[in-house]
Amino acid sequence: MPAPEPEPGATTENDRDLALIADAARAAGEIARSFFGRSVATSEKGGGQGPVTEADLAIEAMLRARLTAARPDYGWLSEEAEDSADRLGRRRVFIVDPIDGTRAFIAGQKSFGIAIAVAEAGRVVAGVMHLPLYHATYAATRGGGASRDGTPLRVSARQDIADASALAGRAQLSPELWPGGAPPVRRHFRPALAHRLCLVAEGRFDCLITLAPCWEWDVAAGALIAAEAGAAVTTAGGGAPAFNSAQARLPGLIAAPPALHAQLMARLAPAPG
Repeated sequence: MPAPEPEPGATTENDRDLALIADAARAAGEIARSFFGRSVATSEKGGGQGPVTEADLAIEAMLRARLTAARPDYGWLSEEAEDSADRLGRRRVFIVDPIDGTRAFIAGQKSFGIAIAVAEAGRVVAGVMHLPLYHATYAATRGGGASRDGTPLRVSARQDIADASALAGRAQLSPELWPGGAPPVRRHFRPALAHRLCLVAEGRFDCLITLAPCWEWDVAAGALIAAEAGAAVTTAGGGAPAFNSAQARLPGLIAAPPALHAQLMARLAPAPG
């Protein structure tokens, strides 16, 4: 059943969820800071999913307890939790990455963050990316715009892909992946996908390119933040990203101002004939 319409002047359900997850993300940031720079217990997850630390697990436990106590009817999808099909039947679901950029965290780099999103009917309706070592919080609600620490965000005004700044792994620009030719961009890199999406939202970089499958928790919050800042955000195939899927994965992601996004998608399209 759809949520009831709020009274005039009242906050919406999305606003209330944003306030909840923003406060939780900042609390998680305090935990991350308490572990940062120390020797932390680390292990490798199965299936090539990378490392997990005691800090990830401590944040996961705190966030799950706090958020599900506040919203007991919401589902839960997190990088560090065992998945359950129960979330697929919930009206809303939390999508959480306790530490986005765990390798950076282990290496003592500051560019990691806590990413939390709320999705409904396949779409993210509220999202937060908090970077505790930069004391920065990016946030958005669907239809409500995006901000960093309360300052509205807007994507780059660049219109031409030539020499645009792109956040992408080296392999994502391999010529064999681009039937129309690899885009002539200047490549940059940041460890956390959610952070990359926020930097596109902020206009500090022109676009994000990842053609490899990506986990929903890595991009859910950042995808909304970028979209609310004016970016066109699609899968690498050009479709709208759908969240809280059974697989919890997306077939790549492209985020860019609309004119650049169109140029990138044209280069990904198979040659005619």
